[in-house]
Amino acid sequence: MQLSETHIAKILENPIRFQEYAVGIFNTTPTKSAIKKAIKKELIYIDGILATTSKYISGGEKIDLYQSEKSSTFKRLKLDLEVLFEDDYLAIIYKPAGILVSGNKFVTIANGLSQNLQKSNQIDTVKPQPIHRLDYATSGVLVIGKTSSAILKLGKLFENKQIEKIYYAVTIGKMNTTGSIDFTIDEKKSHTAYEVLQSETSERFKYLNLVKLKPKTGRKHQLRKHLSAIGNQILGDKEYGNSTLFLNGKGLYLHASTLKFIHPFTKENISITKELPRKFSKIFEFNNQNKE
Repeated sequence: MQLSETHIAKILENPIRFQEYAVGIFNTTPTKSAIKKAIKKELIYIDGILATTSKYISGGEKIDLYQSEKSSTFKRLKLDLEVLFEDDYLAIIYKPAGILVSGNKFVTIANGLSQNLQKSNQIDTVKPQPIHRLDYATSGVLVIGKTSSAILKLGKLFENKQIEKIYYAVTIGKMNTTGSIDFTIDEKKSHTAYEVLQSETSERFKYLNLVKLKPKTGRKHQLRKHLSAIGNQILGDKEYGNSTLFLNGKGLYLHASTLKFIHPFTKENISITKELPRKFSKIFEFNNQNKE
């Protein structure tokens, strides 16, 4: 056997079973099932002693993962993500445009989380999971759950509309300064409030608007569908509206800027904002600080 990876256990408040602690600590065996298989194959040693599923970790242990000649390695995605907030329960990261949050593809945000986030010391730690979704073409802030209880509680906050979301978009055509859109989506009530912050005339598009959006519901493609429904599709949206109205190589002009909520465990007020992408400032003159 050949030594593959070594990990020194963090000091824990309360000892936890090794198979729970080990989720995400190794690049080649990041999941709980992979850890169990490695233990069964006698590929893991703790302080020089063969690991067992009943072993408890308290901190400071030297954990060695070996690889046999017959072992198949787990291919891990190398993806650098910007972490905007993180504690033992949850994280908020920046999702760039042009990448899936999750799904059957290899290159997804979900597959890149373990290497970018610290492992939780909570007893119910799990592989980090996105709590909500952003479209492939949308950039912005994304909430991640790091424990099973955090995933459940964060999901409830979204379900009960206790997380405030603010988006920015560039839309096409004349618009009222403020308004609300209440078109149903998939026969479900849907509501979006909007405010036009700036407008510019354009030879090609006639009018372009920098719009602040506050969705009160979370239907699939809600903002894109709502703006298209009132005749002001988002610049670069080839699915809802005129597919020719885009700028080459610039993608969709939709950005999830801000998330505000009360932390379900610490009860602190969380307010995380990611500034607008540079492509927005090339159309509108502003100092790249979102207007609240």
